[in-house]
Amino acid sequence: MRIAQIAPLYEAVPPKLYGGTERVVSFLTEELVAMGHDVTLFASGDSVTQAKLVSVWPQALRLDPTIRDPLGPQFLQIEEVYRAAPDFDILHFHMDYFPASLFTRQRVPFLTTLHRRLDLPELKTVYAGLPAHNLVSISDAQRTPLSEASFIATVYHGLPATLLRPLAIAPSYLAFLGRICPEKRADRAIRIARAAGEMLKLAAKVDRTDEAYFGAEIAPMLGPDAALIGEISDSEKSAFLSGAKALLMPIDWPEPFGLVMIEAMACGTPVIAYGHGSVPEVIEDGLTGFIVSNEEEAIAAVKRVHTLDRAAIRVRFEARFSARRMAADYLGIYESIRLVEPERLTLVQ
Repeated sequence: MRIAQIAPLYEAVPPKLYGGTERVVSFLTEELVAMGHDVTLFASGDSVTQAKLVSVWPQALRLDPTIRDPLGPQFLQIEEVYRAAPDFDILHFHMDYFPASLFTRQRVPFLTTLHRRLDLPELKTVYAGLPAHNLVSISDAQRTPLSEASFIATVYHGLPATLLRPLAIAPSYLAFLGRICPEKRADRAIRIARAAGEMLKLAAKVDRTDEAYFGAEIAPMLGPDAALIGEISDSEKSAFLSGAKALLMPIDWPEPFGLVMIEAMACGTPVIAYGHGSVPEVIEDGLTGFIVSNEEEAIAAVKRVHTLDRAAIRVRFEARFSARRMAADYLGIYESIRLVEPERLTLVQ
C-alpha cells in the first residue's frame, strides 16, 4: 500500500528528546516500512526514517530560533501534501484539525489521529464547523469531551519490541518521566516518594511556558531525595526505568494516552497512576501497576509494589502495546476506509 504519514513540524520524527506525537509517528512509520509498505513521511528535514522523507522545512520548529510564525511552515506542508495526494492510497495525518477542510474536498482517502486533549471548550465549536471526516482516538477516554465528532476507531499506541527492555538492575528509587507542568503534578510525586521514604528521580523537561511554575512550585521541593536529572533520550530509558521500583504518574488531567506508562511496562516497571483519562485502559490494576485516587493510596501502593511480577508486566506490554500491533490496527483501518470512501468520493467536486 502507498501510505503517507504526515507529522507536525514542531519536533523531528523521531524527536531528539521529548515529543510523544512525533515518537509515535516514527514507530508507526518504521513498522509499516518493515511490513513491506511504500511509506512516505512528511516531516521536518532533520527527521530520520527508512521511509521516503519529504520536508518543506529543514529543522524542527522547536529547535529553529529564526521561527516567528510556526503556522506558516505547517500550512506550507499541508499544501505540499495536497499536491502529492494522488500518489498515495491513503493519507494519515497527525495534525489535529488542520487537514479537515481541504482534504474532505479531494479524492484520496484520509484519516487523522488525534493525539492531544480534547476537553478544551473551543474544540467543540471547531469540530462542529468542520466536515465529517475519519478521526481516530488514542484511547476511548480521550473521546469523551468530543463524543459527537466523527470517530471511526481507537488505536492504542505501541513501541518497537526491542526499543526498551528490562535490564538486570536492582530497583532502588521511584521514577517520574516526561514533562514538568501543573497537570503532570511532579509536586505530588515528590510528596508521595518522600512520605514513602523513597528516593525520586525526575527525568523531565521544563518548557519555557512552565519555567515560572517550576521555579515557584517544584524547585523548592527538590533535594537529596528528589533529584531532577533533566530530559533523557530513548537510549537512556531502559536503564532509568529498570532501576526504578515504580513509575509515579500522579496526573491531574484527562491524559489522552500516556506513552510513559507503556515505556515503563516495556522495562517491566510497575506504574502507580491516578485514574484519570486513559489510565484505566492502559494499566491493569494489580498486574501492571496500581491505580490510585489520592496521595495516601499512592503511598500505600509504593509499599506493595514489590509484590508485582516485573516479568509479567513485560509480557503484558508485548501482548498489548507493541508497534507491530499498532501498525496492524492501522492497516485494518486503512483498508476499511478504502472500501467505504468511494461513496464519499462521488460527492467530491
